Amino acid sequence: MTDMLVKLYSLPDMTSILKVPQEAGVTIRRAIAPEKFIITNWVHHEFGQAWAGECEAAFCLQPVLCFAAIVNNKPVGVSCYDATCRGFFGPLGVHPEFRNKGIGKALLLAALHAMYNVGYAYAVVGAAGPHSDLFCKNSWRSAN
Repeated sequence: MTDMLVKLYSLPDMTSILKVPQEAGVTIRRAIAPEKFIITNWVHHEFGQAWAGECEAAFCLQPVLCFAAIVNNKPVGVSCYDATCRGFFGPLGVHPEFRNKGIGKALLLAALHAMYNVGYAYAVVGAAGPHSDLFCKNSWRSAN
């Protein structure tokens, strides 16, 4: 897998992208400190210790640098930024039962818009997964 760069100044608008998960009963929002152990334990269970550590790091700053997809007050997906190092996006994970419902795309763009809003022009996606090009086709380029 290669690293990818995302041009944050050319991201798609969030409004229409958030509608898809909302219509499925999923709320996408920034996590809050009291949810730290709920979310990091969920990430550890679903995706392993390494991602849980990155997710925990995203809770160490204010505002929290983790976004959550919530259904019935339970996490079903997360995205973080500045967890591995500054300017890096990730991890991003969605429970298998909730995939292909626009949740991953909404979580991705929530974090990328947040990065842009604090002054980043680009984000690095380390070891980008096989579907990364589907999220922002015009914003990605290989950093090899």
